[in-house]
Amino acid sequence: MAEGGTGGNQPPREHPRNLQGLLQMAVTAGNAEPAPVEPMSDERRQWLQEAMVEAFRGQQDEIEQMKECLQMLEVETPGAECGESSEEARSDLRQREGALDCLAELCENLDNASDFCKLDGMRLLAHRYLEHEEAGLRWRAAHLVGTCAQNVPKVQEQALALGCMRKLLRLLDHDLSEAVRIKALFAVSCLVRAQEAGLLQFLRLDGFSVLMRAMQSSIQKLKVKSAFLLQSLLISHPEQKETLCSMGMVQQLVALARSEHSTFHEHVLGALCSLVTDFPQGVRECQEPELALEDLLKERCQLIKDQEEFQEELEFCETLLRLCFYNQSDENSMDR
Repeated sequence: MAEGGTGGNQPPREHPRNLQGLLQMAVTAGNAEPAPVEPMSDERRQWLQEAMVEAFRGQQDEIEQMKECLQMLEVETPGAECGESSEEARSDLRQREGALDCLAELCENLDNASDFCKLDGMRLLAHRYLEHEEAGLRWRAAHLVGTCAQNVPKVQEQALALGCMRKLLRLLDHDLSEAVRIKALFAVSCLVRAQEAGLLQFLRLDGFSVLMRAMQSSIQKLKVKSAFLLQSLLISHPEQKETLCSMGMVQQLVALARSEHSTFHEHVLGALCSLVTDFPQGVRECQEPELALEDLLKERCQLIKDQEEFQEELEFCETLLRLCFYNQSDENSMDR
């Protein structure tokens, strides 16, 4: 029997490398056209057995790779007092960076992310590498925390229990490395979205203030991602709108919208839209005369109305005008 399909015209099947691959193979097979039930041939039975063995072997190989990487990372960094030359130090740094890169790639697999924590990897990141003196190791550690925590509640819980949220917010707020701050924000996002305990820690540690300061930074990518996270949190947790208004978030967002125009403004105005939707207090604050928000929005509409790349921003401007200023009075209606 040809393994590739009817008549052997398809390329031969490759054995899946891990359990997720085996599951995908089963799903794909389940979507095929139903065929008459026939006894399984010896050849097909042998192929399935080999596929199972290969899948488990691949998973085991990846666990061994993680163990080797962690063993390398667990060794204390030798310092100059140990007679280490600058070349040896650079080599050691490259090896540690390579180990973290390898772990990040492996932990894209959810099973591996869970096994990484069982091997005490998250503890090593939290206690040593998130605060390492080398920026290249700090940002890789933050990236690995986020990679492991995405959509895996058990991993999120362990990271939170180890104090990762506090350390990541500190990196986001104060680190001198642009890459570290961006990766710290990524990890914070993975710990706080769809994770109630993460949100509570974020709030307790004044995370919204950290996010506000990140939006005011000079790093464009950090500004955009911070505004995007704020908008996402407002949509999923509208109960936080009152807290944000009390912090002056409306005024801060309007001030950011007044800065030199860029793609960042789409996310700023999107966050402002989310803040005022179904929230009268936010609407009232947007109507404060000293903000002159209505004039700003009208001017922005004129500026970008014929530029296709800014259509989402235009929609946010029009939504804000409708929510905050239309029907207030005839004088305040926007000229069409």
